[in-house]
Amino acid sequence: MDGAAVSENTARNLYDTFIVENHGSFGPHYQEELWRTSGRNAAHFLAAGRPLPQVLARQPNAQPLWRTLLGVMSDAGEPLMPMVNDREHLYGRDVIPLAFLSQVMRDRAAARAERELASRLEAYQQYPPEHRMAKFSGEPKYEPEARAEIAISYLLHVWAAASGRPVEALSREELFARASGVTDFGTGPGLVSHQSRAAWAGAVTKPGFVKFAWQPGHDDWLFRLSGATPMFLPATAAKVQSRTVRVYESPRDGFDGSATLLRLDGGWAGFATLPTGSIVYASGGTADAEGHLEVHNLTMPGMPGLDGARTYRFEEGEATVRARDTATGTPPGRVDDLGFTPTTVRHVRMLGVRPDPAYGYSLYAFEVRDGAQGADLARGGSATASSADTGKGAPLAVDGDAATRWAVSRADRPRADSWLAVDLGAERRIDRVTLRWESAAGRAYRVQGFTDGRDWRDLATGPRPAVNSRGGWLDVDGRAGLVVRDGRNPIGVYDDEIVLGDGPAAPLLVEGFPGTSAGKLRALARRAAPTAEATEVRTTLTDGHLTLFNLSGESVRTRITIPRTGTDTVAFEGTQTLTADGTSFEATLPVATAVVLPPRFTLTPLTGRRLPPGLRVQVVDGATVRLSGASCTLRVRAQGHSEVAVVRADRTITVVLAGAAAHPHDDLALGRTVFPTSPLPEGMSDPAAAVDGDAHTAWQPGPRGRMVVDLGAARPVRLVETEWTAGTAPGAKVGFSTDGITYRDAGTLTGRGRVRRLTASGTARYVSLEVDASARAAASRLRRLTVR
Repeated sequence: MDGAAVSENTARNLYDTFIVENHGSFGPHYQEELWRTSGRNAAHFLAAGRPLPQVLARQPNAQPLWRTLLGVMSDAGEPLMPMVNDREHLYGRDVIPLAFLSQVMRDRAAARAERELASRLEAYQQYPPEHRMAKFSGEPKYEPEARAEIAISYLLHVWAAASGRPVEALSREELFARASGVTDFGTGPGLVSHQSRAAWAGAVTKPGFVKFAWQPGHDDWLFRLSGATPMFLPATAAKVQSRTVRVYESPRDGFDGSATLLRLDGGWAGFATLPTGSIVYASGGTADAEGHLEVHNLTMPGMPGLDGARTYRFEEGEATVRARDTATGTPPGRVDDLGFTPTTVRHVRMLGVRPDPAYGYSLYAFEVRDGAQGADLARGGSATASSADTGKGAPLAVDGDAATRWAVSRADRPRADSWLAVDLGAERRIDRVTLRWESAAGRAYRVQGFTDGRDWRDLATGPRPAVNSRGGWLDVDGRAGLVVRDGRNPIGVYDDEIVLGDGPAAPLLVEGFPGTSAGKLRALARRAAPTAEATEVRTTLTDGHLTLFNLSGESVRTRITIPRTGTDTVAFEGTQTLTADGTSFEATLPVATAVVLPPRFTLTPLTGRRLPPGLRVQVVDGATVRLSGASCTLRVRAQGHSEVAVVRADRTITVVLAGAAAHPHDDLALGRTVFPTSPLPEGMSDPAAAVDGDAHTAWQPGPRGRMVVDLGAARPVRLVETEWTAGTAPGAKVGFSTDGITYRDAGTLTGRGRVRRLTASGTARYVSLEVDASARAAASRLRRLTVR
């Protein structure tokens, strides 16, 4: 690279995250281009019996770029696209990157992803337009490429089989176990991504795509999450004025999770992701109709979940919404039939309240009748509108042609109160209207009429919901569950749109659960939830994790009341005191922050049926807890370890569980990005093994034994420590850098045995470790690099 052999290990650190943007945002389809191009070109060399050139099989940064894609992988082998929706669901063209990775590079995760995608190709190509391999977001011009790439993918399988190079695919469970992890890509890419074994979730702050995204079960066809489609927030056009993110990683914190708090132009909103795949959304009330989700609802036999309908279960009953594509010969948009008390008017209009977030309002037909069988009184009438796009004027909504339509101008797409009006020519008695929408269907609107030319009066509001529930929970087709805490507005479902706070702007707290049942959701909704004394703090106890959101511009100290749920008491990091009804937790939250607190200890009474009120519990870390304030005997449990403790009211005892990890660790290098990345110098193994917290993995330095760890930000460093697999540890020197380009010598590690140390005093974002040239042949490998 740049004229230097990779084996020289002289590359500079250019990236701290590995993500590809196209069309102004993260574009997974374009990130796959690295292997799509390789797959195309590899076919020529393999067919000719010639070895692959290095540029195809040893691409710079290929492994971390693949890791990013695994971090947004769906159950269909297709990356999820929470930002730009260019090439989303382009199954026909996303096979070849996976085929190259699996059959040529022998990547087991790619082999599983390829199998999942290939198993869906027949159902995909049979969906209208039938036999097309490029659809949904693929233009017809890509069809020849898609077919060629599928053929090349087949040839890569033929070559691998003939070469005796079969690859064993991971199971689906193994795939998502390997893909699991959480990354904050920073304010530039604007993405916090959390892949768990049960779901994907992410906070998106890229301008124009602002949302809190969630895909339970990694289901590629459950929630719409790409482009300008809102998720939880009511619109993606919100302006982010401040962003605070806390990322939790298993090696450091003992669990994977994230907590994001945004200050928007409309108020405060936060999002927490949990290791179970569940999420929590909290808002101070940023706008009307908050808690927005949209559901894919298609008839695609063979594609999980797309059987022509979605069923919603809620406290008052259940409702089934048929897919729009089940009706043939009609436009694909929503049809709203609204009846009302008979009235006499001359003018009728649709007045928008909430537009489609991407395209505003667009109608194929605006029909007005007296009686269900009555003639369309609006047809051929004089129609006017607040604005119109070129070639889509207001008269096209009343011309009787199902192929023509009115649409607002491009400039007015965000405008809420756009309108379309029709003059019936004379005063007429009417009792119903029918609105035949294009995909840009109004999310909320009023139908109004007048006779005197001055005062419009409301006749009806639309659309009519399929679900209107105040029960506090919603089961989405058995694939996702939502619990609304203290909701002031009802839950509404309109066609394929869910609104969890269906009304004016108001505080909202939502828990989301992947793959649960109506019975479990009902029980969760009825269960007492924690509360905060400070009104600006919202809190939940979700899957055992305590989430806290400070929805304000001031730091807050408050008490959290956690109701008792049984004889055991769960303790969280910090200080809490037992009461007669539960636990009083002392919380301190900086300005505009959110946190996730995992259950660190479980306390079980050994004398009496419950622990006594007044028992004070201070959790120091994942292995250490201090107990005081009330006399009792109890068992302290954490991470599979336990110990019996006897507490006296007049003293404090400290319990340290042997064998338990003292999360959160203060090692600055733990789990951080390391260099070099792929391709590695000859003889060197992945340096990530030195910072992964796993005692069973180690880094082999090789002939050019230099690695760098990125601490994520410039930090004070006072100690660098290494632990080697053998007592004959090689000599090594340490370097510090703030930019990853220029390093200063920080000193040489000293000591005896497997552990070597350097006491330092400096500031660094990048810490390098270079093994002495004289020790290259040493058999010892680096088990741990610690920076404090």
